Formats: sequence, C-alpha cells, structure tokens
Amino acid sequence: MITKKIRAVCAPLTEAESLRKALREQNLLCNDVEILKDGDYVYFPVTQIPMEFSSYKVVTKSFKLKTITPHFYKNRLTLSKKLMAELPTSYDVIGTIILIKLSKALFPYRNEIGAALLETHNNIRTVCLIDPVSGEFRTRHVTIIAGENQTLTTHIEYGLSFDVDVETTYFSPRLASERRRVANLVKPEEIIVDMFAGVAPFSIMIARYAKPKVVYAIDKNIEAIRLAQQNVKQNHVLDIVEVIHADVNDIDKVLFKKADRIIMNLPFLAYRFFPLALSIASHLCKIHYYDIIQEENIEARIDALKKIAAEHNFILSDVSIRKIKTYAPREFYIGIDITATKYADVA
Repeated sequence: MITKKIRAVCAPLTEAESLRKALREQNLLCNDVEILKDGDYVYFPVTQIPMEFSSYKVVTKSFKLKTITPHFYKNRLTLSKKLMAELPTSYDVIGTIILIKLSKALFPYRNEIGAALLETHNNIRTVCLIDPVSGEFRTRHVTIIAGENQTLTTHIEYGLSFDVDVETTYFSPRLASERRRVANLVKPEEIIVDMFAGVAPFSIMIARYAKPKVVYAIDKNIEAIRLAQQNVKQNHVLDIVEVIHADVNDIDKVLFKKADRIIMNLPFLAYRFFPLALSIASHLCKIHYYDIIQEENIEARIDALKKIAAEHNFILSDVSIRKIKTYAPREFYIGIDITATKYADVA
C-alpha cells in the first residue's frame, strides 16, 4: 500500500458529513488519497486550511493513495476546448439538489451538463440552473435542467435537518461552518435575535449547540417562515426558537426584549438595517454582520458602521473581519463580529 503524509482536518463522526461537504464545495479536499476513518473520528486530507475551519483539530497523517478514475461530470461531456474551460469547478449542493451557474456560452448545453451532473452524483435528484440572488426575499430564478421537477429538499448539516425550497427561500450551504462557529460563541442564557432568519439555520444551530435563553427568528418571507416553523419542530427546539413573521422595520412592534446577540445575514443590504439592530441591542451586545463587498471598500464600511453606532450612543469594539468566500473578482462575502457597547447620553 502506497501512502502519503498530508495535513488533515479531524472531525467526530456526527459532524463528518457536513464538514466533508463544506470542504468539497470549497475545493479543499485532496483528491489523490482516501479519507481516513479511525474509531469515532474522520480525517479529511486538505490542500489548505482557511480560517473558518480553524475550530477543528488539524493533524498530519499518512493516507492511502487512490487511483483517480474519470468520474467528474466534466469527463462525461464532449464540448470544445474553449467551452470545457468555462465549465464551473464548483456549485452548491442543497440536499438532493445541485444549483449551478452557467455562462451564456454554455447555456445551449445546459441539459447535457445537468445530465452529466446527475450521472456523477448518486444522491442528487435535481439539477437547477440559477441566476444570482435578488429581491427583498433573496431568492433565485431557478430553471430545472435535469432530474425531478421539484425544488423542495431536505438538507443535513451538523446533524440538523433543514427543509429548503431553493426557489422561494434563501439558503447557503457554504455557511455551515460559519453557523457552527457562531453557535460556539453563544453564552448561556443569551437572548438572540436572528433578524433575517430565512428557514432558520442560524437560529436552530444556536438552539441545538448552545444554551441560549431564547432565539427570535424573524423573516418577512412567509414561505421561509413556514419552512422555519417545520425546521424548528423537526429539530426539537420549539422551546427555544420563536419564529416571527414580520418586516424588521416593524421590529419594535414584535420584539419586547433587548438582544444580547444579533445576527444580520442580509448581504448587500444589512448596512441599511444597522440602526434597527442597535435599537434592539442590549447595553453590551455581540453583532454578527454579513455583507458582500469589494475588498477596497471594507474599511470604509467599518467606518460607516462606527459612525452609525456613535449616532445611536454605541461604541463598536473588538471588530473582527473574516472573508468567508469569494463572490466575484476582488469581491467577498464577509462576516464581521462586533461588540457594541452603549454609553450614557451626555446632557
């Protein structure tokens, strides 16, 4: 047996499948060796270890080399060299559905591409061509290009089960490790407000893996609320998560407690709602703010948030910025951890 020593991320069996998907989606797995299982742990050989996976134990182990067979979807296609170069190297997998973006040049071959993806993914039932997320509900225009005519699926993440409709609701499987990271930061008896909860993955992750007093999961999209209610029930957190159908602009009418921790997962638009977040913040509040922004504008966005905070008698400190994933050239999906502290009005 030929082996190769490689750095690896170690995870318990209960978290192995979610971690494998997250590593695969970011093209971080070494494909020339076999994944190693040892007792109650699984070791994933990786090419690099980004910050979002730093909570996992990293070791160096010997892995068995494997023979690479032509099982990638690209090997099932016969296109020109130019078009082959345009084929996506990554796509989102949500439950039994693949979401993929294609260039205009590849659009005429969408059905062949969809069929190739089905052939090379045994657990996939539907392949959808998608446009970028848009609109107030952050939904996508979805076109089914292969498989079953359905957009509802069940996604498993860190042992949790989320019902998701990829056409009518927003869900990002690439935030799995981010959701788990935030849950690890929550202190016992905190009051949490998830301002743009969607189908409630952040809320449920926190409720299951931390000990908050209560999590308020708020969203304007009635379809997301219905699924959030199902997800809360099937993950057994009905006693912790309160799902609220409301526009956050009316948050003062539906929320009567101050938040110890606030989640603002609304890329591109979260900035507009920062004053509202401060209006429900306790005197010492942790805010997890998410945005999609060009790299050169990040510092200016931080300065703008600090200015808004000052106008509402808050000081922002312990500001920590993470680039979660690349959205476009020099444009990143970022997460910002913020400590907001309120100071007394001065007459």
